[in-house]
Amino acid sequence: MTTLNEVARHAGVTSATVSNVLRNRGRVGEATRQRVLDAIAALGYRPHLPARALAEGRAPTIALMVSSIANPFYPEFALAVETALRRSGQFLIICNTDGDPQTGRAYLDQIAGSLSAGVLVMNANLDFADLHMTELRGAPVVLCMWERPLDPPGLPCVAVDFRLAGELAARHLLELGHRKIGAIVGSKVSGIHAARYDGFVAAMQAAGIDGAAAPVLYAPDTTQGGYAAALELLKKHPELTALYATNDLPALGAMQAAADLGLEVPRQLSVVGITDIQLARESRPALTTVAVPTVEAAELAVDLLRELIDAPASTATATGHGANAPRVCVTSAPRLVVRASTAPPRV
Repeated sequence: MTTLNEVARHAGVTSATVSNVLRNRGRVGEATRQRVLDAIAALGYRPHLPARALAEGRAPTIALMVSSIANPFYPEFALAVETALRRSGQFLIICNTDGDPQTGRAYLDQIAGSLSAGVLVMNANLDFADLHMTELRGAPVVLCMWERPLDPPGLPCVAVDFRLAGELAARHLLELGHRKIGAIVGSKVSGIHAARYDGFVAAMQAAGIDGAAAPVLYAPDTTQGGYAAALELLKKHPELTALYATNDLPALGAMQAAADLGLEVPRQLSVVGITDIQLARESRPALTTVAVPTVEAAELAVDLLRELIDAPASTATATGHGANAPRVCVTSAPRLVVRASTAPPRV
């Protein structure tokens, strides 16, 4: 097997220069960089990850923990994370918990600090005590897509203003002239989508409508969950002219339910969601939604985790027990994306 030192001798540079080229770090002239790349190609060099981990004292991988890889948003987020990591020669491990805290705890025990240098957590239904313990073992943790920027979680996080996303969705329907609007919330009452529903209620109240009294159902954050909730809402409240769903998957399910009930979207029923996954653009009619900055959030999360990994142990404040509170990075604001699933109510 070709070694890094052999590549260095072939290119006429130091081993440190080869390492900097592989990790895209340090200042390396373009001619030197190309000479190293040519040597790597000529010798067929492949980095030995276990050896790198031993030499650097940390794993060359980052773990991303998600609650369900079947949710199409998570692969889209994972792709953005992987792209950001690849620029520095790091690798991504995806850990699917299926919403089970015990599975998540097992992942943390097995990979944090050994297979992965740090952990990104995305709605994985994990106990914060387990995440703090992971930090104490030397593997920094960053929460991704935290939904309440003004209510930090006590852990380093990247936050998105999902309350504003809910407001934007409701305002869009109100500006079209809708007043009889139902809501499908893709979590429990106090679950992760609570801020999205709070924004909806606030926008309704600002328009002089008792948003808290609007028909609402809490359902699984899936297409099937949205389908079942929409069927129930539309059968109980046939006067509804629009449905707001706190995520795109339930919104897509709501459009399917409308079709099965013989309701034409958007002529007889408008539907709006939140997130802007690929399926929202590909559905027919295409789904009006509030897009969140997925790629920006992924890049911020990777940058923040790298900072925590590289920080000296004496200055780490990730758990919030140091002099400074944990970092909270807030993304740019969500934005409304109007497509074909919304229109003024039928007179």
